[in-house]
Amino acid sequence: MARKRKTDGRTPRRALWLRTLIAITACGVAVGGLAAYRTFSDDTATERPVTTEEASRLALSRLNLYQASPVAVTLTATEGGGVVVRVKAVVDYRTHRAVGSYQVTGASGSSGTSGPATGQLDHGLIVWDTGGLGLAPAPKGDNSPAWQQAEHIPRSGWSARSYTTDPLDAGLQLLIGLGADRPDNPLLLAQSGARWLGRDRVDGRSYDRFAGPRAQGATPGAGPDGGRSPLTYWVDGDGGLRRVTMRMPGLGTPTTLEFSGREGRAKLPEAPWATS
Repeated sequence: MARKRKTDGRTPRRALWLRTLIAITACGVAVGGLAAYRTFSDDTATERPVTTEEASRLALSRLNLYQASPVAVTLTATEGGGVVVRVKAVVDYRTHRAVGSYQVTGASGSSGTSGPATGQLDHGLIVWDTGGLGLAPAPKGDNSPAWQQAEHIPRSGWSARSYTTDPLDAGLQLLIGLGADRPDNPLLLAQSGARWLGRDRVDGRSYDRFAGPRAQGATPGAGPDGGRSPLTYWVDGDGGLRRVTMRMPGLGTPTTLEFSGREGRAKLPEAPWATS
């Protein structure tokens, strides 16, 4: 993870896109969703605007996530060149803090005649909030949950940095801003272009798949995705989230957030990466 680059040299277009996307989430327009490992889709469905009932469930999803926190989540981001970063973490939406472990995999050199082998490139602990993130080596021989390991890392042991526009950082920012202490306005969700995309059955449970509200200024029907939001959500019949995917310009594989329920035992550290 020390390989992560700063924002210098990034194109203004991507930076503007990311700021707009995060602003949508922070303002309460972005809402949550799912899919999982065994998904069966209704391919006969036709995309359409959300109904009043669907908009209401979508509007509740961020509040439900907030009330369930701390929640367990897995974030998967593809960074290009075959490099994949996976973060398994716990997020507390009441304090807007998160802690977990990360693993970076990708091409790790030659494996004889078969070409580059895929292996672990880096791993460790990660903590983040709305302002930035911190990384630290995982204690050797410690198999306790990441949130417990993080408690024993001294402040000097964390390497802090601000967010960049890379897929991982965009996913971390999106994730930390998803929960909210009040429901969104369902009327505004519907008016902002939220759409029903289909219905998936995941591990025996049904989820509606929604495209989120369009970014401000986006023209309906314009662009390669018809002006659709880069965010897709899967929401159950009670407004519960299971997965959110985020498409980023120039990348074929979206960043994915998978929620797996409340982790009531977790105790998040007090921003150990911050300096004071």
